[in-house]
Amino acid sequence: MGLHNHLLPHRLYQVETCGWKITAACVRHVSLYYRELTQNYLPNCHHIEGIECGAEDITILENGLAFLSTCVKHPDLPSYSDDPGKIYTLNLMDSKMKIKALNVKGDFDKDSFNPHGISLYTDDKVGAVYLFVVNHPQGNSQVEIFRFVEDENALQYIKTIKHELLHNVNDIVAVGTESFYATNDHYFTNGILKFLEPFLSLPWCDVVYYSPQTVQVVAGGFLIANGINISPDKRHLYVSDILKHKIVVLEIQKNTVLSHVKEVDVGSLCDNIEVDRESGDLWLGCHPNGLKCVFHDPNDPPGSEVIRIENILSEKPRVTQVYADDGSVIVASSVATQYGGKLLIGTVYQKALICDLKL
Repeated sequence: MGLHNHLLPHRLYQVETCGWKITAACVRHVSLYYRELTQNYLPNCHHIEGIECGAEDITILENGLAFLSTCVKHPDLPSYSDDPGKIYTLNLMDSKMKIKALNVKGDFDKDSFNPHGISLYTDDKVGAVYLFVVNHPQGNSQVEIFRFVEDENALQYIKTIKHELLHNVNDIVAVGTESFYATNDHYFTNGILKFLEPFLSLPWCDVVYYSPQTVQVVAGGFLIANGINISPDKRHLYVSDILKHKIVVLEIQKNTVLSHVKEVDVGSLCDNIEVDRESGDLWLGCHPNGLKCVFHDPNDPPGSEVIRIENILSEKPRVTQVYADDGSVIVASSVATQYGGKLLIGTVYQKALICDLKL
């Protein structure tokens, strides 16, 4: 049995008391199965050449260099490539807008690379840039740390982090050269139980803090803890509780434990979170209809939605839809981020899009 599975009888007793009719209703509610999108397009959108198997997560350096995590593979998802995953860069200051694959240097198994969530950390003392990557080789869950070597367009492998608390890592936000917060998107590690877990609306997922000195669960109660990111002043964390259709705001305490501040309704199943370093706005790549993401019907594909949250810490945050498509242009958006009047939209397993954006 996987981690935590010894608690299964007690946990499932709690579920059984809810009744299967209520559970079915919960599935319909959390999946937003009834939603049909009205197209809401941006000008001058085009697919990013060379991305054919998804860019599940994207993040951008201050200088406009974007990092794209591509070709994540999962047994419940379609796959458009048999090749291992790769990390690409895209210079948003270059009018050519061409992606470049990052060469991985060092003793690292590139053949089993299966990248998921990513995060950048800049060590201002020495000017080094580190890329943290959630990796799922052979279906496992671990975190890779690389140093970005700009003049070689390469990643120097530093180390792999594994821990029993990092059992189903989805996304990550780095807060030091070897420290980070990470989300676990499932409680169980057993394949069948993992599949059933979201349908049973079990709020057992969590956020873990990792450093070489301390590893601990710092927040819990999530149906699925998905995207995570940090405010520009490093005082608050934002976590997408995707099946609750909410962004959870947490305050970082001195002892790294998190205190709950508020939750913001977004009306969609939002995946990854990117934060504008100047305005503090949140940019969310979202799944408007969760059941379509489960069935992956090419004749009725999952749509895509980009949501922006302004003034999230205020009494009245402003939540707006920036882009929406029914799947005819881009399927299953998972991340959105903006820089210099451009909006990048990545997907779980299909393509990536770049559009003009007027703020």
